[in-house]
Amino acid sequence: MIALSTGSLYTYGLARVFELAAEAGFDGIEVLVDHRWDGRQPGYLRRMSADYGLPIPVIHSPFVAQVPDWPDDQLGRLRRTVELAQAVGAATVVTHLPFRLYAIAGLWHGYRSRSFFLPLPLPRREPYYHFLRDGRVTELEAEAGVTIAIENMPSKRVLGLKINGYWFNSPAELARFPHLTLDTTHLGTWGLGPVAVYERLREQVAHVHLANFDGREHRSPPNGQLPLAKLLRALARDGYAGAITVETAPDALDAADEAECLSALRRALAFCREHFD
Repeated sequence: MIALSTGSLYTYGLARVFELAAEAGFDGIEVLVDHRWDGRQPGYLRRMSADYGLPIPVIHSPFVAQVPDWPDDQLGRLRRTVELAQAVGAATVVTHLPFRLYAIAGLWHGYRSRSFFLPLPLPRREPYYHFLRDGRVTELEAEAGVTIAIENMPSKRVLGLKINGYWFNSPAELARFPHLTLDTTHLGTWGLGPVAVYERLREQVAHVHLANFDGREHRSPPNGQLPLAKLLRALARDGYAGAITVETAPDALDAADEAECLSALRRALAFCREHFD
């Protein structure tokens, strides 16, 4: 199944994302829980799924704390997302790794506004860290009847240096988890090849976030320096049966113009179908 993440077009309303995904020919939708109320109301999601003939195989737990009426802590967000997945019949929940450091994030208002991220040298071990470290994710999977796929995370650059802001964020450490979401653009930030990492972790890869990297994250799959065609062929060779989700940034899909966006979605989907056959 080739799905489209609602996060790829977070600047659009949810119904518009479903409409464009259906028109482009995608097989399903991955719902990212974010600021949009529509994306966390089970009845509405089931209606959108039925209206556009697009199943929802995956729900992505929110990766920011400021989501109205959603828990602020990572473990609470995961548990609430699992409940949402059960309510809409999604088989997989994507969740990020636990934060390793405290940090100050903000927006600099100068000649050009820029966001900034300043890590603090204070180790961060919240309940979510212990939940994953102690292997309790398997208990939640068994209890809820869903697959919880832990996502590898990108590097952050501070003063030109790569910073790892997450616990367990290396291929060797990720091997501890029973199920993984392989995020290709995040691998690109570390200079890691997606095929090599997939070959190492293939037994645990239950879900794929497909996006390219050209120095910027979340480019459309055909556009960038990562060998995504080779990865798709490797997945097809191995009989991979999970969802492959196109997860880009809105500008990578020309979201400023709806007609151009639809064309970009079709190109991304055609690329996936060509190589995952």
